[in-house]
Amino acid sequence: MFESLSDKLDGVFRKLKGYGKLSENNIKDGLKDVRLALLEADVHYKVVKKFIEQVKNKAVGEEVLKTLTPTQQLIKIVDQELTELMGASNQGLNLSNNALTVIMLAGLQGAGKTTTAAKLASFLRKEKKTPLLISVDIYRPAAIDQLKKVGAELNVPVFDTDISIKPEKNCINAISFAKKEGFDTLIIDTAGRMHIDEKMMQELVDIKKNTSPLETLFVADAMTGQDAVNSALSFDKAIDISGIILTKMDGDAKGGAALSIKSITGKPIKFIGVGEKLSDIKPFYPDRMAQRILGMGDTLSLIERAQELVDQKKAVALEKKIKKNNFTLEDFKEQLLTIRKMGSLKDIMGMIPGVGNKLKNVNVDENEFVRIEAIINSMTFYERENHSIIKAKRKIRIAKGSGTKVQDVNKLLNNYNQMLKMMKKINLKKGKKMGSFLPF
Repeated sequence: MFESLSDKLDGVFRKLKGYGKLSENNIKDGLKDVRLALLEADVHYKVVKKFIEQVKNKAVGEEVLKTLTPTQQLIKIVDQELTELMGASNQGLNLSNNALTVIMLAGLQGAGKTTTAAKLASFLRKEKKTPLLISVDIYRPAAIDQLKKVGAELNVPVFDTDISIKPEKNCINAISFAKKEGFDTLIIDTAGRMHIDEKMMQELVDIKKNTSPLETLFVADAMTGQDAVNSALSFDKAIDISGIILTKMDGDAKGGAALSIKSITGKPIKFIGVGEKLSDIKPFYPDRMAQRILGMGDTLSLIERAQELVDQKKAVALEKKIKKNNFTLEDFKEQLLTIRKMGSLKDIMGMIPGVGNKLKNVNVDENEFVRIEAIINSMTFYERENHSIIKAKRKIRIAKGSGTKVQDVNKLLNNYNQMLKMMKKINLKKGKKMGSFLPF
């Protein structure tokens, strides 16, 4: 996401660094390039104009021009303004502690409302909530069936919609059922349309009037750019949305919707969809997103993603093995499997500060993990525990069994030996904790 914009901004700042010392004219010229980059990223022109003015007012002053690293100061200002542009801080869901929370999802057809409803249910379950789903798209039985299917995948109950009665009546019945059965959250997936019309909006008004949702979230396809922003305005005018969920952010290289929608509507982006899996929904953090745009990485998200996947008991056991210099090839494979669950290697590396922009022209071979796993799986248990016995004949057998070459086996063993040497140098006696070792 934001790949195109990130590349262009990186080019602007590299050019400014070349001047050594910045002048007011240098900064103004640089901001012209920033303005063009934002417009090309499909950011709303009003948002761009305001953004450039605010950056210029802060940047063209003694506190920037007289610093030893003026370009870094300018980047810091752009980072702060990008963060403000997208909402300053994360705005979580409004959830009731002692009553049923109703969350209403609205949006155009094709934005991904149904999948998002399931993803939101998945997220809430991690937060120890017990959600119930309902689709009130009585015009498209396939939509109801789709929600039942994804609900079954997550083992989240879906209320049985009666297509013979109005959507708002179905919602009222679902609320009664949820209260009776002890659910604490009801997520309503409303009907979408190919375009905004009066009938659609009135239906949403009636549903909201009869359900009094704590959250009315507009679901928008990030890849539609300014169309998503304009649609959000229309929905907000009709039903007063409380927040926005941007879907397909993983496929949006421009990012215009994310950078415009909060400023134009005044409503926060609460979540983003970042993949096709039902777990691929993340709370939106403006500060982290701004840092990723500027190539600063996103360490906090990387840590959170790792913590979600790491078994703490296994992490403690692994730490003990490392302290005893007993980290085996089997342990190595387990750590690689953990990394693979975290997402693509390029995405993970992009979260590491200083690495993101360097990867733009690098072809990251995601199949390397597959080859390594296949090689280790072709070893006997004794070989995995005692790598030093793996000599020429064993290497030939392992290569054949894994469908790789002897050179690949040698490469793995060399990397593994380098890792063991590095571990021995780490001073673990001073209270440092290894946690889960991620072998990048």
